[in-house]
Amino acid sequence: MKLKELIARYVAFRKSLGEGFTGNESLLGTFCRRMGDEADVMSVAADQVMAFLAGTGTVTRYWHRKYDVLNGFYRYAITRGFIAGSPLPTTVPKPPERLMPYIYTRDDLRKLFGSTSSYRRDHRKLEPHTLRAILVLLYAAGLRISEAVGLTLGDVDLVDAVITINETKFHKTRMVPLGPDLNQVMAQYARTRNEAGHSQSKSARFFVLRRGQGVSVQVVEQAFRRLREYAGIRRTDGARYQPRLHDMRHTFAVHRVTSWYQQGADVQNLLPKLSTYLGHVKLTATQVYLTMTPELLQEASTRFEHYAFTEGHHD
Repeated sequence: MKLKELIARYVAFRKSLGEGFTGNESLLGTFCRRMGDEADVMSVAADQVMAFLAGTGTVTRYWHRKYDVLNGFYRYAITRGFIAGSPLPTTVPKPPERLMPYIYTRDDLRKLFGSTSSYRRDHRKLEPHTLRAILVLLYAAGLRISEAVGLTLGDVDLVDAVITINETKFHKTRMVPLGPDLNQVMAQYARTRNEAGHSQSKSARFFVLRRGQGVSVQVVEQAFRRLREYAGIRRTDGARYQPRLHDMRHTFAVHRVTSWYQQGADVQNLLPKLSTYLGHVKLTATQVYLTMTPELLQEASTRFEHYAFTEGHHD
């Protein structure tokens, strides 16, 4: 049987179980193309599979994700008699230590936002006001950088203070309300963009470079690395990575939950709402973002002490 046909059967089987299998379906599609669309399932060799798993770099957690998806597929193929054995490696390397996000302090954020106009002399591509607006949006709305730079003018409704995120990481569309302060920042950027004479077409990118081209993820990441170094923001915990742009999203989640604790809100009831706001399919994905910073830990501890005392008093 053709590999492509068997993958289609497997995907249909998993979806019939009610699973959200879109991400794994995409990965299996990539695997099929690498092996060849006309490849027979029995002709796929172990060295081909190993090359697919290895990719171009060192072993990462993505290696293990690919392995797990293929392992499920090959178990399906074996139990139904399509092949006798799996071409997957029998020895699985230990996964690397999980990357710990850096949670920016409010002082860090002030330094970053305040340094956008002075971190470098030459701003030929990404102008300071554009970089600042993007960073504020990432932190204040918890967006992924790909979602922010992918926004079009039609996606940004400054009258109703809401933006529409189309085709997210999980191929869903969601609406993200903007608070008054964030909406003001976005409105100011829109005015500056308009005064510069950039396209006002609904399909035009909202965030643009000096000459009107859409801003790319790579351009923002490169600028952010320079900005972070200029602002003197570095890790001191010995972690492998310096603070990243994506850590803005983690910081948003932690600061939001910390604020809820401080307000005495029902955090357990609000977490599913935060998950929806972030565009996560499962609540467990949101939990990954809630790194226990000293501030968050203190607020959670205080809440627990209050709860325990109240329960004891009632008894």
